[in-house]
Amino acid sequence: MLSIDGAVADLKRLDQLATGDTPIHHLDSRAKVFTTLVFIIAVVSHDRYAFTALVPFFIYPVVTAALGRIPLGYLLRKIGMIIPFAFVVGMLNPLFDRQVVFQLGSFGVSGGWISCLSIILRAVLTVGAAVVLVGVTGFLQICWALERMGAPRVFTVQLLFLYRYLFILTEEAARTARARELRSFGRKGKGLAGYGPLIGHLLIRTWQRAERIHMAMMARGFTGEFYTHQNSSFGWSEVFYMVGWAALFILCRMENAAQWLGVFVTGGGQ
Repeated sequence: MLSIDGAVADLKRLDQLATGDTPIHHLDSRAKVFTTLVFIIAVVSHDRYAFTALVPFFIYPVVTAALGRIPLGYLLRKIGMIIPFAFVVGMLNPLFDRQVVFQLGSFGVSGGWISCLSIILRAVLTVGAAVVLVGVTGFLQICWALERMGAPRVFTVQLLFLYRYLFILTEEAARTARARELRSFGRKGKGLAGYGPLIGHLLIRTWQRAERIHMAMMARGFTGEFYTHQNSSFGWSEVFYMVGWAALFILCRMENAAQWLGVFVTGGGQ
């Protein structure tokens, strides 16, 4: 129960962070969404063996999180949740790609290990950028920006409903888990056999809750469009933000900035 309650509070914290009062929060959401999309495209379009070339891309999520006052510990916990899944995706690469690319002392590093690490690094970068975007913008504003940028309204509304339904699901799960603990004595009712009815009961409760919410929305005249309370305006600050970051992403994509830095430092040392 405590873990479910913690998950609910963790989800709500992103919405709380999005209400911050910083220059990055005041930017138009379309500029932030567009910049993050360019960042993700630049990261995932790299070669499968790219590793050091991806390191300079950390500047975007790190700088944005610092300007938006996103807690570092919270961001690292969110990113850490995706690393095991990314490892599962690339863990078979060392078995199929055994060609040695370079020697690390007496140990030969194959291309499979490099591609596996590259997958993990891409996941860290993209998920980190997405979490920071939600933390400095808010999910409602992101959906609004996607719709203004040409995404179908059906897609953005469903995306927003999915995000809101997560809160309903976790809240109902917390209530169900709390009721189960109050009615259990010792280990009775806590075995694997009790999870089937528990999940079924949770599905029915969330379905009924969703129907009540839908009827309440219809009674209030919901027409399929969400209205935001923020007055967004696209100005020169947004233009400079997008152009500056996009130029940096393109430069890092076309050239290996980490290699440039290494050559500069080595040359300076000589």
